[in-house]
Amino acid sequence: MYFKTNIKFLRKRRGRTQDEVSFVLEMKRSTLSGYENGVGQPNMETLAKFSDYYGIAIDTLVKVDLTMLSEHQLSQLERGYDIYIKGSKLRVLATTVGADNEENIELVNEKAKAGYTTGFADPDYIRILPTFRLPFLSKQKKYRTFQISGDSMLPIPDGSYVTGEFVQDWHTLRDRDAYIVLTRDDGIVFKVMENKIKEERKLILHSLNPLYEPYDIAIAEVKEMWKFVNYISPEIPTTNKMKENLAEELTALKKQVKAIQMKLNL
Repeated sequence: MYFKTNIKFLRKRRGRTQDEVSFVLEMKRSTLSGYENGVGQPNMETLAKFSDYYGIAIDTLVKVDLTMLSEHQLSQLERGYDIYIKGSKLRVLATTVGADNEENIELVNEKAKAGYTTGFADPDYIRILPTFRLPFLSKQKKYRTFQISGDSMLPIPDGSYVTGEFVQDWHTLRDRDAYIVLTRDDGIVFKVMENKIKEERKLILHSLNPLYEPYDIAIAEVKEMWKFVNYISPEIPTTNKMKENLAEELTALKKQVKAIQMKLNL
């Protein structure tokens, strides 16, 4: 059990003295000191006081070694994403940290994408992915990078490495923002989102390339969601005029193919 370690860790993490905490919890400083040193054993009423004070479930205070969590995991707890409070609503993320206990950015390249569909929640699988850091990104958030394929999100080129921020609460998805979505059947897709979860329990996925039609996906088919942050590519984006000409040519070609198909079906 980790209660004594956790309450001392949380107190120091918040920069508070034993006198300050004991005053708020209405107990003697020596009593608090006894709990932190493992000499005293709190009853349920006292456990509830600590839980309310730190905003962390009793089970978490007792069963989870908070000193072993990464900064991202701790900040998630402090924002209320506690598995013992949220239960099944919590989306548990397998992740890795460096020697400094800070979050890595795991890289899911083209070869790893197939395995990620089934191994995304397996810590052993996540552990073998290449990792790196981007120093300009927040240490308080969790990021992962995926290599995309195809031309549906042009002008972002085929083969680009797209980095996303982990989305815990899917109800916060914003229309017209781009997301990397892990789906049950289609694997990893990168699209612009239209959030219809509340009304219809679905998402509408849009491509930046106008040649691709939007399509629906039931929220039950979604496994993970990452909000687009940036992308890395060795290619220089084409000019708008070149893209417009290409889009017009492809659209015309698409219409011709449809016309031929209609004649063949007659």
